[in-house]
Amino acid sequence: MTQKANMTIDKEFVIGKIDERIYGSFIEHLGRAVYEGIYEPDHPSADEQGFRTDVIDLVKELKVPLVRYPGGNFVSGYNWEDGVGPVSDRPRRLDLAWRTTETNEIGTNEFMDWAKKINAEVNMAVNLGTRGIDAARNLVEYCNHTSGSYWSDLRVSHGYKEPHHIKTWCLGNEMDGPWQIGHKTAHEYGRLAAETAKAMRWVDPSIELVACGSSNRHMPTFAEWEATVLDHTYEHVDYISLHTYYGNRDGDLANYLAQSMDMDQFIYSVISIADYMKAKKRSKKTINLSFDEWNVWFHSNEADKQIEPWSVAPPQLEDIYTFEDALLVGSMLISMLRRADRVKIACLAQLVNVIAPIMTEKGGEAWKQPIFYPYMHASVFGRGVALHANVSSPKYDCKDFTDVPYLDTVSVYNEEEETVTIFAVNRHQEDSLSLDADVRSFEGYAVKEHIVLQNDDVKATNQLNRSNVVPHNNGDAKVDGGQLSAQLPKLSWNVIRLGKA
Repeated sequence: MTQKANMTIDKEFVIGKIDERIYGSFIEHLGRAVYEGIYEPDHPSADEQGFRTDVIDLVKELKVPLVRYPGGNFVSGYNWEDGVGPVSDRPRRLDLAWRTTETNEIGTNEFMDWAKKINAEVNMAVNLGTRGIDAARNLVEYCNHTSGSYWSDLRVSHGYKEPHHIKTWCLGNEMDGPWQIGHKTAHEYGRLAAETAKAMRWVDPSIELVACGSSNRHMPTFAEWEATVLDHTYEHVDYISLHTYYGNRDGDLANYLAQSMDMDQFIYSVISIADYMKAKKRSKKTINLSFDEWNVWFHSNEADKQIEPWSVAPPQLEDIYTFEDALLVGSMLISMLRRADRVKIACLAQLVNVIAPIMTEKGGEAWKQPIFYPYMHASVFGRGVALHANVSSPKYDCKDFTDVPYLDTVSVYNEEEETVTIFAVNRHQEDSLSLDADVRSFEGYAVKEHIVLQNDDVKATNQLNRSNVVPHNNGDAKVDGGQLSAQLPKLSWNVIRLGKA
């Protein structure tokens, strides 16, 4: 059976310009993300600094523009000074966040070098758990000040004459969470974040700052946390952060694929809180959103309980993703693009080995997980402005959600390249969707490509030397007389690309 959906796409229905940083990612000193992930000096592909070039090549395929570093929970106990200077002089530390031993072989300068190799900027996090204003302002001076001061001259002495010019900074991580080292109340965190922000900006007025929002929408302090933190920090920061993870723990696929609607509500709620605070403060400034942790995360929960404490770079959070996970990741990307007017930064957590699109074998190959593909497609083809589409789709109800549209979609228009890209998920488990779209606004445009990611086994995975979940470009989309028609297979991720004929 075939379901029918309709929509209208018009170049005038602009949601907002897409900030490329919405396709960011995240590398934390956690598990094998750094060691055996991006860095493995004994690997056959390692470059002169020990970075795996096979991993660099895969990351470049994703066109990752921004990478958050070094945490995550890790940053709340991290002394950044441990990771600079001669490697032989760096201390080994107990990382209380993940109960491992950190060797500090990789630190700030090495990571900045790696970021340059993948053509990305760094979203640097400062420790507001065990530390505060002094360490944060010193790190900005070390990274961004030219020379002629203690910390900038120390960087120069470490072999980095030119400053790193890091633009985006996170004021701590998940400080609302009781699991966080240095967990604080909203008032405690808000005051510290405001004063830290002031000092950091006094060192470098050009930086942008992200205040910690709630760790997820279901935290007991949610909403009140955001309001209180922004009450303290509104005029000192540029973004408020959001974090969320989903998992299909009970095997309810219909409910699982609707989880992005929870993400929608999270985004709308935080926008409302930020705008309430704007009104309260009678401010001309608008606070935007940084969704700097998002992904599927649940497969590895039991395995992580077996980790031996204080080991070095054990395999932690190594979720093996399935095809159904890729569908939800696609919908989560769509959710953020539909609010591209306010979601300006986002970081898929994480990038390599740790809840990641890329996996590696020590001494061996690197490969792409199923979630690699929707992330890559969005990053590569989703540059321009997001368009509001008037959509009519059949719907379903499930355990936690009502009126879930089978068609989940957003469109992106790149005027300079004269392209339109439609990202679409068909959530229906049995039926294809017959999509008809009015695209008369784009006169002379034709279908360049219709990419489809589908698999009859929703639990299908990709493993070393065995890729079961890969996209094909055999979709049947076509444009005739300003009308686009396409069949979206059941349970599929679709990328329909239009361009000037």
